[in-house]
Amino acid sequence: MVTEAPSDLTLTTLGGQSHTLLEWLTTFHLVAVLLDPFTSESAWLLPSVGRILRTYDEADCRVAIVVTCTIEEAHQFLGPYAKEFLTFADADRTLVKGLDLERLPALVHIRQDLSIAGSAEGWRPAEWRAVTENLSRAMSWTRPTIPGPRDPGAYEGTPALG
Repeated sequence: MVTEAPSDLTLTTLGGQSHTLLEWLTTFHLVAVLLDPFTSESAWLLPSVGRILRTYDEADCRVAIVVTCTIEEAHQFLGPYAKEFLTFADADRTLVKGLDLERLPALVHIRQDLSIAGSAEGWRPAEWRAVTENLSRAMSWTRPTIPGPRDPGAYEGTPALG
């Protein structure tokens, strides 16, 4: 994992809006969950991801889901989550590579100065909890319960580059 995100990396929403990572960070930190929609484990984790990201809906950070697929595939995989959350399609895994991630799913908190405030790879609830505890402290915000009562068991995740 890198310590700073690449500023010139372009992220495109499911609506087709593209900006560099630096532009997405102009006003708020970015908290992103990166998912590989071609794995069962990512589908199992969607309710947990929704619950975690909803905690920060009104905090001073931007929450997003990044899916490693096309825009059309993202809509199919995410269903209503695609409308609820800011979502980026990363079919070429540009963000995954730019952050030097090894396993998906991943949770990454990027500050406005592009520094990585926290990250967790694979679904390891204790590591995701540590990232969200630091995020909640930075935002002076409530923290989600991780793991929640309906969350799946921990798993290593899958190779981030596919």
